[in-house]
Amino acid sequence: MESLRFKAINDLSTQSNGHAAASRTKITGIFGENVFTLKTAREYLSDEAYKSLNASVKGGKKLDRAVANQIAAGMRQWAEGKGVTHYSHWFQPLTGTTAEKHDSFFTLKSDGSAIETFDGDGLIQQEPDASSFPNGGIRATFEARGYTAWDPSSPAFIMEIGEGKTLCIPTIFVSYTGATLDYKAPLLKSVEALNKAAVDVCNYFDKNVTKVNVTLGWEQEYFVIDEAMFNGRPDLVMSGRTVFGHAPAKGQQLEDHYFGSIPERIYAFMRDFEEESYKLGIPLRTRHNEVAPAQFECAPIFEEVSVAVDHNTLLMDIMDRVARRHKLRVLMHEKPFAGINGSGKHNNWSMATDTGVNLLAPGKTPKTNLMFLTFFVNTIKAVHDYADTLRASIASAGNDHRLGANEAPPAIISVFIGQFLAKVLEDVKERVGDKFDEQDEAILKLDLHRSIPELLLDNTDRNRTSPFAFTGNKFEFRAVGSTANCANPMTTLNTIMAETLKNFKAEVDGLIEKGEKKEIAIMHVIREYIVSSEKVLFEGDGYSDEWHHEAARRGLPNIPTTPLALDAMVTDKAKHLFESNNVLTHVELEARHEIELEKYIKRVQIEARIMGELCTSHILPAAIKYQNILINNIKGLKEVGLAEESFANQKQILVKISEHINKVSDLVEKMIEARKIANAMTNTRTKAIAYQSQVKDQYFDAIRYHVDKLELLVADQYWALPKYREMLFLR
Repeated sequence: MESLRFKAINDLSTQSNGHAAASRTKITGIFGENVFTLKTAREYLSDEAYKSLNASVKGGKKLDRAVANQIAAGMRQWAEGKGVTHYSHWFQPLTGTTAEKHDSFFTLKSDGSAIETFDGDGLIQQEPDASSFPNGGIRATFEARGYTAWDPSSPAFIMEIGEGKTLCIPTIFVSYTGATLDYKAPLLKSVEALNKAAVDVCNYFDKNVTKVNVTLGWEQEYFVIDEAMFNGRPDLVMSGRTVFGHAPAKGQQLEDHYFGSIPERIYAFMRDFEEESYKLGIPLRTRHNEVAPAQFECAPIFEEVSVAVDHNTLLMDIMDRVARRHKLRVLMHEKPFAGINGSGKHNNWSMATDTGVNLLAPGKTPKTNLMFLTFFVNTIKAVHDYADTLRASIASAGNDHRLGANEAPPAIISVFIGQFLAKVLEDVKERVGDKFDEQDEAILKLDLHRSIPELLLDNTDRNRTSPFAFTGNKFEFRAVGSTANCANPMTTLNTIMAETLKNFKAEVDGLIEKGEKKEIAIMHVIREYIVSSEKVLFEGDGYSDEWHHEAARRGLPNIPTTPLALDAMVTDKAKHLFESNNVLTHVELEARHEIELEKYIKRVQIEARIMGELCTSHILPAAIKYQNILINNIKGLKEVGLAEESFANQKQILVKISEHINKVSDLVEKMIEARKIANAMTNTRTKAIAYQSQVKDQYFDAIRYHVDKLELLVADQYWALPKYREMLFLR
């Protein structure tokens, strides 16, 4: 009987390259056609309803419920004109995926007549079961009520799946008691906290600034493999990564895949998912081959952070669905294949004023450069003071496989700013002395208008090993994992920045009250922040062992495993941070800590189970079968009277196979016992640590070593699992 592996290989020869959906000449012809934008709303709403919606979207004002019925009616009219029959509240629970429940516009009146309707209540609020989503103990099974509430800042859109079309309304998700149960609500609160703090500081320089928006540009890395290959690997199906697999002779060492020619079949898939994305207003801009074989990347134009987060989570759904149409599978896991680059999701973060100024871009005058320096240094200070909290925001079982490997930054949070800006900060720290003089023009100018050019894009090198790097007019948080919801690290980054700016303003105002001139006071505090946070700056190789030693000497936290990294979520410092900025309560933080620990446990548990299953039902049967063939061969050679030296090599192979079989069998049994011990633990944190240290660290690599050796020793025809060389290179 032909194995799934060889069937998959044979089927590849008849596999079509796929065909992308026929697109129009210009992307602008389809961009946003399935989105209820403000421009679209203008056509379908009354002046009253449109003004209310516009004020909510642009000004952040609370939507007037009195006009909700009008807005809902306009949305339904627009959607039905495009063939929509159902609507759904679309939200982002703490599962890491999106959620939706479809309701029909169809209903029956009291007299039995059928009508199509959609009212304001249906638009603004629904009641999903809160106890069926991760809640960290906030909701019990008998306390099931939760609410989804419309988020007008993110436009409604029409999702097309096959022949069906659904009007999706982006929402937040909260419990009956008001506790947040999703990624979106805290993000929106963090945006507001940062907006308020940043505006207060901006007003030192420009009184016309009334709002500061947070912008995000994400870069999504992913792998694509053939669907049959995927189905032939139960570990990929169950856990998203290959728990076994010997490195192929050719991996990424030739550096020939990066930016190489995109394979035709993958190109068709890319064009197809891009087309769907454009219709939904996702402004994808780039696509290319990434470093590892079968790895790719796409990235959009920068957007306001809440919309960017929605678009990224939506894109991941689209990519998965479209890939299946092409008989492909997208792997979002941070490390689906050992020995080659994993996948990240770099979050490029900045702030922009309503006057059109990017606060992380130098200007043309001393005043605007001083404003840049203020926000630049405050960002460094925020990362320094809350490095452990940032680390916790990107902690996951998948990211643990990637952080610190040859393509990802280490678990040590540091900031790269480039030699040019490092020199600027050194000048600020050293040249102006301990006491600032009001007449010292160097304080106000500091040669910033000459030494900092308007564009820093070419003056700041890129450091691929840095988890948090300044890249010209933004900071790039490179440590975020490819499966992550961007909202989590962005919520943390916004909140620590808000807290730091609040403290900065308090310190500056204190000096002004003592009689210091405003610019002098600002420079005083900037200098103090540079001195107190400079140990987080690092320009070198974050992959090196030397950096780990240097980071320890500096006192920087280095927490490589998720269970311990998550501790930073529930410290008194973190609780004060999030509560004082009205982003998360201590109850919500503790619940999220519990949820993240449970996620970790379940991920490692699933991987341990699939390792055991593969060993007992795939690996060992194949190895034993080949072992028996070797035994019979040696017996035959003996029977024909050949000297034992003539088949010594065969015996040596047999001995090696037998040793690996015994090791695999023994280690799997011990791993199962270790799981049982961990499962008996009632404290979630203790259980997570046990799964990490006593199950994953103790057995995963050990079992893999012997299985991968068996893959090399067992005849290819008996090995049932698709190999790395096939999954990564056969298309």
